[in-house]
Amino acid sequence: MRTPIVAANWKMHGRLAMLGDYVAGFERMPEAPGVTTVICPPYPYLAAFAGRLPDLGEVGLGAQDCSDESKDGAYTGEVSAAMLADMGCGWVVVGHSERRRRFAETDARVAAKFGAAADADLTPILCVGETQDERSGGRAQSVVLAQLEAVLERVGVERLGRAAVAYEPIWAIGSGEPATPEAAQEMHHLLREAVGKRSREAGESVRIIYGGSVKPGNAADFFAEPDVDGALVGGASLDPSGFRSIAMAAAAARND
Repeated sequence: MRTPIVAANWKMHGRLAMLGDYVAGFERMPEAPGVTTVICPPYPYLAAFAGRLPDLGEVGLGAQDCSDESKDGAYTGEVSAAMLADMGCGWVVVGHSERRRRFAETDARVAAKFGAAADADLTPILCVGETQDERSGGRAQSVVLAQLEAVLERVGVERLGRAAVAYEPIWAIGSGEPATPEAAQEMHHLLREAVGKRSREAGESVRIIYGGSVKPGNAADFFAEPDVDGALVGGASLDPSGFRSIAMAAAAARND
């Protein structure tokens, strides 16, 4: 059985003063048994979070991005995967739709970031997803599979099987109108089949999580689908109570 992942993507939110309240609120909530919980704050707060991880129980620390360069060098403003590992991170998000769209990250560059992260012994969370125009034009599946294939070609299926894939329909992020659980399941199943064609074992082991306006009120419906292995949570993760509720919903679905 695959262990669900519930990861918090804070995006460009948070202040240092918020950390104590967040940790205190998180401590008061029951732990979600059998669920991998990850918090991805902005870069400046990684060190502060790393120092408080023992207070949070079984919670992993992740970053929201990393450089595609694996060696130190003259890359002003970049942060390498090795630096993130040095700060206590175990996870890193690569290829988020906002990075692809706002910073013109190509499938090839995202694949290079995935490889750099894996080389540094981080677990990458690879984001894939389509825009509304791509979906309306009947290209949703081909776009998402191309994003996946770029990584498979770069690093191989075994390394992808040990990582996680986050399907994030771009048109649903922040819209308050998430994809239906059935639509999410269809795309998750497609992704799992694509990996499984290269390696049955990797297809069964890769964790595919959903990232599109997941909230405490709808999380259980997504987690009830057989190929939805958790969630990449945006705005709802800024509230420790709401984020823990989503993790608890994943735990309940796993134990059903």
